[in-house]
Amino acid sequence: MGSLNLRKKARLKRKKRIRKKLFGTQQRPRLSVFRSSKHIYAQVIDDTHGHTLTAASSMEKAVKEQPKFDNKIAVANFVGKLLGERTIEKGVNKVVFDRNGFLYHGRVKAVSDGAREAGLEF
Repeated sequence: MGSLNLRKKARLKRKKRIRKKLFGTQQRPRLSVFRSSKHIYAQVIDDTHGHTLTAASSMEKAVKEQPKFDNKIAVANFVGKLLGERTIEKGVNKVVFDRNGFLYHGRVKAVSDGAREAGLEF
């Protein structure tokens, strides 16, 4: 239990350090990713107004209706594509990527790759 708490504290410390430098505007909002052990969540946020423009997660009906994915990385990639398509529909095609203190590999990287495939620019 103690090591889990230390890992979470370390991630939150990284998150704080990253968020000092990142800020999402209306022209270039922030794409924030959160991963839990089972699911992945992503949202595009305009920090000037504090509004979420679009969001996608692995818990959505659109994701669950898809045929069975091979692994969680494939799910994360699909969530990134879904988010990218929704964001472009809103008229935004450039974002700032916020990894939220997580290391940029695995599922976090898969979300960004999926969003890029959908046409978002980082």
